[in-house]
Amino acid sequence: MSSKIETIRVCEYCKNEFVAKTTTTRYCSHKCNSRSYKLRVKELKVESSITKTNQQKILNASDLALEIIKQKEFLTIKDAYKLLGVSERTFYRLMKNGTILFTKLGSRTIIKRTEIDKLFS
Repeated sequence: MSSKIETIRVCEYCKNEFVAKTTTTRYCSHKCNSRSYKLRVKELKVESSITKTNQQKILNASDLALEIIKQKEFLTIKDAYKLLGVSERTFYRLMKNGTILFTKLGSRTIIKRTEIDKLFS
């Protein structure tokens, strides 16, 4: 079904006015349509690249935190289970079984780094 309705629109890419033959026309020409598509694809690629870069930065920050933990002589419970790569509950179970020896200083629990190293020797 053809209609003779002509509406004046503004091209979404070049911002020029044009006469649209349909009510869904968004661009003044095929050239503007193609350029707009290429621009959208480019923006998606840039956004994807930025996201990957940010993820790498986060991973590098966590690696840095792990290196700091490795240099400590005495560890908190949180540092110790992160260093071992086990869950908090598993670490408490190891402490309860006597596999890992710990010392209480007031309300703080301290684990010697050598106790963690003994697990692997």
